[in-house]
Amino acid sequence: MLFFSFYKSLVGKEITVELKNDLSITGLLQSVDQFLNIKLKDIKVNEEDKYPYMISVKNCFIRGSVVRYVHLPAEDVDVETLQDHSRLEAREQKKQNKQHQEQTNQKSSNTTTTTTV
Repeated sequence: MLFFSFYKSLVGKEITVELKNDLSITGLLQSVDQFLNIKLKDIKVNEEDKYPYMISVKNCFIRGSVVRYVHLPAEDVDVETLQDHSRLEAREQKKQNKQHQEQTNQKSSNTTTTTTV
């Protein structure tokens, strides 16, 4: 959820999305969802000669699973806040894993097996 929240804060900013098929699209971030699907408006393809059919496209929806990189303007990235939230999320995940492990151990100790001879 960290990156989802981070991308939501960038709505309205210009970003470049590089796809796994080497197509790079620059546009204004209109929306992003929990699957990191991205909706861009006023797009420009970085290599118009290579992708001439994309010249007439003005808006696009990009499935999150086809994204290789998202290039962001440096001035829009608050690195300290991002690092703090990353640490907090990692700490919470570690705590949840520990609780899950304790529950699993407790269940296995409550289960008894009997054998008859």
